[in-house]
Amino acid sequence: MTTDYSLAELNKEARMGGLGVETTDRQIPVIDLTDFDARKAEITDALWRAATEIGFFQITGHGIDPALVDRAFAEAARFFALPEHVKGKVPLVKEHNAGWESLTQVRPSIGTPDRKESYQITRPHMASLWPDKTDLPGFQEFMLDFEARCWDVAMRVLSCFADRLGFDTGFFARAHDPAGADYQSTLRLIHYFALPDDYEPDPAVWRAGAHTDFDCLTLLFQRDGQGGLQVCPGRDADAQEWTPVPPSSEAITCNIGDMLMRWSDDQLMSNFHRVRMPVAGEYTGPRFSIPFFAQANRDALIESPGGKYAPITAAEYLRQRVTANYDERKA
Repeated sequence: MTTDYSLAELNKEARMGGLGVETTDRQIPVIDLTDFDARKAEITDALWRAATEIGFFQITGHGIDPALVDRAFAEAARFFALPEHVKGKVPLVKEHNAGWESLTQVRPSIGTPDRKESYQITRPHMASLWPDKTDLPGFQEFMLDFEARCWDVAMRVLSCFADRLGFDTGFFARAHDPAGADYQSTLRLIHYFALPDDYEPDPAVWRAGAHTDFDCLTLLFQRDGQGGLQVCPGRDADAQEWTPVPPSSEAITCNIGDMLMRWSDDQLMSNFHRVRMPVAGEYTGPRFSIPFFAQANRDALIESPGGKYAPITAAEYLRQRVTANYDERKA
């Protein structure tokens, strides 16, 4: 059993800032969740194959009405259109991952801020971090409902991994209990800034630098025509072969996070991904995306079935990850 969880992948991340090579040889699997209960064994097989081979997949038939997804993007656009001094009334509280930030997230892979602003919604910590209802009527109520729908989809997917790992079906739902005070799953609204007419590509600037997610499972909502997301399958950072992830207004793009990779004794793959800047001929307007990060409650015990790693709480695991990330960047 490994008593200390190795954070060596952060050393890899620091080497992931190069352009690399874009390849279309790999395909991102698309998995239909329609008739989930009746087809769960078939769906589980498909999810497990995608999660162990590439770590990224897209799901359809997930049950969230496209009209609700459209409204979520409209609400995000309304929020980001507010004046900066209004958004500044709900600033990011880092220890709770809640609130608004802009041009502050620096990846070890590139050392420069991601070209975006974002607003994090983490249920137990939002008391003073909602925009005033006179500025955005209906925003809070809608976003809480949408977050709950995302949680439901994420737990269905995670129940398949629980079955395959030998846990009971509801294992991950209990570990991500939204009623708990230690709940730390997050719905994030992201606005990548539009580029000026005289924009010229700069290899040192990225909309989001290469990174892995710290959570168990990420659900990502994208818009048709707003591309740029790429994944580098495999944990060999030196390969630097990047596969585009097609943007889709209908499918939800999913990826495995580091927390679930550890929970599965490294069977499920958390891979590097990034959002590159547009190249000649591509859309250069504002880009919006909405990820939901299913992240186990702080008091949840991460104990893998094969015992490869020592048990650790989700809170301590994330503390180690954030600390290592900071130290790597500082170095």
